[in-house]
Amino acid sequence: MEIIVDAYGPEEQAIGWYCYLENNLQFPFSARYIDRRPRSGCDIVREVTVTGLAELEECEAEIYVLIDWDGDPLPVPLRKVDPFTTDEKTLEAVGDWHYWVDQGYGYT
Repeated sequence: MEIIVDAYGPEEQAIGWYCYLENNLQFPFSARYIDRRPRSGCDIVREVTVTGLAELEECEAEIYVLIDWDGDPLPVPLRKVDPFTTDEKTLEAVGDWHYWVDQGYGYT
């Protein structure tokens, strides 16, 4: 994958993904935050506004974005965010991350 083609290890992969997303996500955008709770059989689904990427240091194990949660910024994993009102570039970038995660890849 072009995003991490020159990455030598997890830290460089994390930086590669972070830079790719930082350059391609257009904030703010509307999305569904989906938190699956298998033990309870209940999913939390909430429409939110995604306001930015979390700091790079918070994204060392997984990419986090900031959502507006009742007026406060809340970092959540990007894999739990499904954009529905945004531009094509943002949709593609989030889709790339979801594909990466769904294939079982990571950088930890």
